[in-house]
Amino acid sequence: FKENRKDDIWLVDFYAPWCGHCKKLEPVWNEVGMEMKNMGSPVKVGKMDATSFSSIASEFGVRGYPTIKLLKGDLAYNYRGPRTKDDIVEFANRVAGPLIRPLPSQHMFEHVQKRHRVLFVYVGGESPLKEKYIEVASELIVYTYFFSASEDVLPEYVTLPELPAVVVFKDGTYFVYDEYEDGDLSSWINRERFQGYLHVDGFTLYELGDTGKLVAIAVIDDKNASVEHTRLKSIIQEVARDYRDHFHRDFQFGHMDGNDYINSLLMDDLTIPTIVVLNTSNQQYFLPDRHIENTEDMVQFINNILDGTAEAQGGDGLLQRIKRIIYDAKSTVVSVFKSSPLLGCFLFGLPLGVISIMCYGICTADTDGGVDEHEAAKKENGDRELTDEGSEEEQEEEKNGKYTELSDEELKQKDIMEKKKD
Repeated sequence: FKENRKDDIWLVDFYAPWCGHCKKLEPVWNEVGMEMKNMGSPVKVGKMDATSFSSIASEFGVRGYPTIKLLKGDLAYNYRGPRTKDDIVEFANRVAGPLIRPLPSQHMFEHVQKRHRVLFVYVGGESPLKEKYIEVASELIVYTYFFSASEDVLPEYVTLPELPAVVVFKDGTYFVYDEYEDGDLSSWINRERFQGYLHVDGFTLYELGDTGKLVAIAVIDDKNASVEHTRLKSIIQEVARDYRDHFHRDFQFGHMDGNDYINSLLMDDLTIPTIVVLNTSNQQYFLPDRHIENTEDMVQFINNILDGTAEAQGGDGLLQRIKRIIYDAKSTVVSVFKSSPLLGCFLFGLPLGVISIMCYGICTADTDGGVDEHEAAKKENGDRELTDEGSEEEQEEEKNGKYTELSDEELKQKDIMEKKKD
C-alpha cells in the first residue's frame, strides 16, 4: 500500500482493534465501501490496523482512533464530519473531484445552488485572485465545494462592483469578497462557510471554533411549543438576518435543542429557555444580566460583549482547568453508576477497600510493635535492677544490719576505755 497508494485515490479508516468507536464505525464503513463501488467512484475504500502498521499511521499523522483520511497524490485530507454513510460519501466525492468545478450555464448554476446551502463562486478570468482562490480551495475543500463561472451565468439580480470577484451565495442572497474590509481570502471563506443561522449541535459547535467567531445560541426545547421557547428562537433569527452587516464578522447565530451539552461545556445547569454567547477559543461564555424581551435587548447584549462591558464567565485559567478536571471526574463516576451500579461499585469500591485495609494494617502494625518494644525494654531494665541490687526490702535489711553491727563495736570500745581508766 505504501508503495502503490499514489496510483489511486484512497479513503482509509485507520483503526485500533480495541477501540469502541472503531467497532461502532465498522458497519457504517462497510456501507461506505459498497456505496462507492455501486456509484462507480474512482475512490478505493480500505481500512488499516494502525497498531499493527504504526509506522504508516505515524507517517500520515494518525493520533487517535478512528481517523478517516482521503489520500490523493501527495496530499492527505482529514475527515472531521459526522460518522454517517452519507456524510462520508459526500466528503469523498467532494475531495476526490476537481478543486474548482466550472458552471458552464445558468441551468447548471441553478441546479447546483439548489443542492448547496452555501455556494462559493469565482467569477472572471485568470488573475492573482484566482490563484489565491485555488490555493484556498486546496486547503478548505474538506469543508465545502468551490466553483467558477462567467458573469453571464450568474442570476440577473447579482451585481458585481468589479471583476474578478469571489462571491458566496447563502441565506437567500449573496455577498462579495472585499479584500480591504474582509481581510485574507482564506479567513473570509472560513467565516462564511456557514449559514447565518444554524441548528447547533456539539459537532457544529466544534467546527465553529475554527471561524474565530462568538456563538450566540438560544438554548431551547424543540419539542416545547410554548411562547417563551419560540420567542427566543425568533429573536436570534431576526438578529442574524437584520443585523448581518453589523455582527456577521464577529458572531454566529443559532439555537440548540436541550441543555445537556451546554451544561457539560459550561459546568453549570442552565435553565431553559435561555440565551448564552460562547467564545469557543478560550471557553468563556456570557449570560444576559436581564431578561431578553425583544430584538433590541439582544442587540444591546451583543454590543455590551463587543465593547467589553458584559462580564465574561468561565475561561481556560488554572482554576477553571482544575474545576474542569473535577467536573469531568465527577461526571464519569456518575455516568458509570447510572449505567451499571454493580460495575461502578466494583471499579471504585474494590480499590478503596484495598487501600483502606492496607492503611489499617500499617497503622495497627506500628502501634503494636511500639507497645511490645516498650514492655520488653521495661522488663529488661527491671530484671537488671533485681540482679544487681536486689529488692528494696533486701537493701533496707542490709542497711539496718550495718547500723546494728556498728553500734555493738562502739559499745565494746567504750567498755575497754572505761576499764583502762579504772
